[in-house]
Amino acid sequence: MNIKRNILLNPGPATTTDTVKMAQVVPDICPREKEFADMMKGLREDLVKVAHGDPQRHTAVLFTGSGTINIDVCLNSLLPEGKKILVVNNGAYSSRAAEVCRYYGMPHIDQKSSVFDVPDLTAVEKTLDENPDIALVYTTHHETGTGVLNPIREIGAMAHAHNAIFVVDTTSSLGMIPFDMVKDNVDFCMASAQKGLMAMTGLSFVIGDRKIIEQSAEYPKRSYYCNLFLQYDYFEKTGQMHFTPPVQTIYSTIQALKEYREEGEEAKFRRHREVFEAIHEGLDELGFKDVIRREIQSGLVVSVKYPDDKNWDFDRIHDYCYDNGFTIYPGKISTTDTFRLCSLGAIVPEDIKAFFRTLRKALEENGISIPVTYNR
Repeated sequence: MNIKRNILLNPGPATTTDTVKMAQVVPDICPREKEFADMMKGLREDLVKVAHGDPQRHTAVLFTGSGTINIDVCLNSLLPEGKKILVVNNGAYSSRAAEVCRYYGMPHIDQKSSVFDVPDLTAVEKTLDENPDIALVYTTHHETGTGVLNPIREIGAMAHAHNAIFVVDTTSSLGMIPFDMVKDNVDFCMASAQKGLMAMTGLSFVIGDRKIIEQSAEYPKRSYYCNLFLQYDYFEKTGQMHFTPPVQTIYSTIQALKEYREEGEEAKFRRHREVFEAIHEGLDELGFKDVIRREIQSGLVVSVKYPDDKNWDFDRIHDYCYDNGFTIYPGKISTTDTFRLCSLGAIVPEDIKAFFRTLRKALEENGISIPVTYNR
């Protein structure tokens, strides 16, 4: 098949290879067949390896849904009775975790800090010192709304020193930048197939400590579909998801993991970094400003400030780029108008150079000065 290749510079779903797309075209199968259960078993084991987990200690639990299902699952399933959650919040996706806490009525502290910087570790430790009933510390590894990379290893060490478990949203970082569950002091991490694995949407997964999952069987039950122990226990007893899995997405994810191994982890990390650097080179050439200090950027997302030009219109620029095979994405900073360019997916620096040629034409056709201008 001749499949048109689009370059997605949005923060997921990511650009995929044709072989990952075609892996979905398979004979129909009932997902309750042993053959399919065996495939999921291998997939779960491979996901633990991607997170550098200990196969004796850690396991992967699969869910049908977008990345937000993982936030829901971990928070509602892993909080013991009479305890509270600390959300270390410096962006939109940790804010989403705080919102989940509010919806379930779970005791929590929403420790907000600037979206333009990493959290204040001294403030985090002070909160832990003053609240010995915190049993779960939560943060986002890479805040996709801004591109800030959070110091999870240090936060995890603080959590453990205060007898709390550490849960990290790695949805937009796992498989794209270095991460090690054990070394980074992470008890549970999470991601979705369409991000760092460069597969298709519909499959999400939580990777975490078996003993803690088993202990959580005694915790308050806040959800039926999104209960971590219930799904884990069903996998352990039957090898299957409790409810219908996203069959085709699982096939594509298995293929994507095969390609992950073939490319090699270090080579893949290096490619994402080269794409990220190409994005900065292109922005600098056109005069665009990014809003996050480069030393705390993840290497995966660049938040670009709108220029102060009377002819600037993001939708028109987006549409021009989209019509030419490139997708750019709005920002997620409520106080600043931005758009995002991401180095996710099966793309290379040459794709970024082609994008900036298109972006230059979009600026020219819309009468926007080059280099772009800012009043301050």
